[in-house]
Amino acid sequence: MKQVPTLKIDGITIHQSNLSVLKQVGEEMQLTWAQNAITCGFNALEQILQSTAGIYCVGDEVTMADLCLVPQVANAERFKVDLTPYPTISSINKRLLVLEAFQVSHPCRQPDTPTELRA
Repeated sequence: MKQVPTLKIDGITIHQSNLSVLKQVGEEMQLTWAQNAITCGFNALEQILQSTAGIYCVGDEVTMADLCLVPQVANAERFKVDLTPYPTISSINKRLLVLEAFQVSHPCRQPDTPTELRA
């Protein structure tokens, strides 16, 4: 079960939201690069979650995996990834966003969030 947060943090985050990586890819390729990184990570994650998920990523208690999931889904939305192939990820994210802690800490509500990405 430790592989769930590790996959998200190490696999998806580093590749698609690391500014130095995005700068090296070049502005014209950033969307494609990010979508590919997110899709690859979400394909693997969706399969893992099918055997670990309860109400949340790992059973029925909020875990580190859930703390990592919400910002990853926010980035997927930012980079216009179709979430239809990821029903488990989507449903867990929706359940998490009902919780006040996730609402107030959402990436779109952070002080350094660019204006165009704010809620």
